[in-house]
Amino acid sequence: MGSMFRSEEMVLCQLFVQPEAAYISMYQLGEAGIAQFRDLNPHVNDFQRRYVSEVRRCSEMERKLRWVSGELPETPPPPKPGPRSLSPREINILEERIDYIESEIQEITRNAQNLKTDYLSLIELKILIEKTQTFFQDHSAHRMISASVQIYNNEALGHLGFIAGVVATARVPSFERMLWRISHGNIFFKQAQIDQPLKDPVTGHELLKTVFVVFFHGEQIKLRVKKVCNGFQATLYPCPATFKEQQDMLAGVETRIQDLEMVLEQTEQHRRLVLANIAGTSAPGWW
Repeated sequence: MGSMFRSEEMVLCQLFVQPEAAYISMYQLGEAGIAQFRDLNPHVNDFQRRYVSEVRRCSEMERKLRWVSGELPETPPPPKPGPRSLSPREINILEERIDYIESEIQEITRNAQNLKTDYLSLIELKILIEKTQTFFQDHSAHRMISASVQIYNNEALGHLGFIAGVVATARVPSFERMLWRISHGNIFFKQAQIDQPLKDPVTGHELLKTVFVVFFHGEQIKLRVKKVCNGFQATLYPCPATFKEQQDMLAGVETRIQDLEMVLEQTEQHRRLVLANIAGTSAPGWW
């Protein structure tokens, strides 16, 4: 007499399938749910099995889908029930679709980051010009640097030069000490911390930075100062010495900032639209 715990009669079979038809054959047997497969190579390492590349391919698609899902503004709706397995043709279509979406989002993100980097540079330049206007009005700086600079090898003092830029606030103390060391005290250092925090174009984290101007005499000290600036990852900007030139540059920078703000807003709107469309296409269950 049969029992409710007894399975249907089973038959042990051995199938020989051409490699080209192996996937579709296993696909059809799996969908029918009438076969149980036996591993004939139980001691073979998982990474040495024949179809490991296909498994890696599916894992890579899953990784890309997780990344795309994290970029979406909100969680997409759950997919509609679909077939448990996909045919090779459907997998190829799905892979192409995932690659296209990933590339599109990455390109939009790169463009936005480049625009934000340019915007950050313009904001820093604008603040630098505004801050340095007070530096150049301090005539005592010129007198102090002229009095402190020593004359070597009987060479006459040349024109008082300067380098202006922006550096991370946390690096300012060691930055100033290093400038004094390489110049033997023959520089004049002016600084002013930027009041409002800036945003990192990649991470979005707040950046605390300080505007600085280094006054000096001679090309040798200029080269040393530039090397120190590079070592401390300071960003150097061209800055005119006269008030009128500074005002003209400031007006041009403010115009560029306004134009770039419009482009950034349009780019962000386009990104939101693309992500919303991607979230909408997930509803039919393509991923």
